[in-house]
Amino acid sequence: MSHPDWPAGKEDSGCDPTLRADAQRNRARIVDAARRVFAEDGLDASLNEVARRAGVGVATLFRRFPTRDDLIAAAFADPMAEYAALIETALADPDPWHGFCDYVRAVCAMQAGDRGFTDLLTQSFPSAKEFVAQRDEAFRRFTELIDRAKQTGALRQDFVAEDLPMLLMANAGVVAATAGSAPETSPRLVAYLLQAFAAQASEPLPEPSAPQRMYRALRRLDNKDRRRR
Repeated sequence: MSHPDWPAGKEDSGCDPTLRADAQRNRARIVDAARRVFAEDGLDASLNEVARRAGVGVATLFRRFPTRDDLIAAAFADPMAEYAALIETALADPDPWHGFCDYVRAVCAMQAGDRGFTDLLTQSFPSAKEFVAQRDEAFRRFTELIDRAKQTGALRQDFVAEDLPMLLMANAGVVAATAGSAPETSPRLVAYLLQAFAAQASEPLPEPSAPQRMYRALRRLDNKDRRRR
């Protein structure tokens, strides 16, 4: 079978390791460029810009990654693994409230450093089912963490999983406004909110939004932010 990065008629017979190495270098450059572009501009960023930064042609990019979903899954493989590991670390903490707080702080820190991260948690990726399954499993495990923290009496009983995207929306606005001049503002906001999540601080709250409505709101915020850039 012909290798897509090889000249017409050249077969993948193992006789030319230089071409195979070039193809691997191209792939690595594309993934690295995609990570940087998506972090700056979100997951709807221009793939032409990704190709330009990688120093390859757009045709080469699409040979390596036929769909945007394929490229996103490759570019965010390590951050997604980190995100999945965060919840396991939190669940392993003998103090569920401490694990909950550490997890929220870590997720918000990932968001502050990467504009694509919020998109990653809310968009669908039909061509990257394993990638989506990993993300969804991490969210399911987060609901377990919530239940454990409530059982200790430390987390307020009316906290729901959809309060995390609410927090991320608030944090996204703060990050966008202060990242270049006052980056310490985001951790301070998160600290305030964690104190509000504590059971001893609880006062009755309005009913939470339905999950679908909350995620639609988060997507609108992402789209509005991209239009401004």
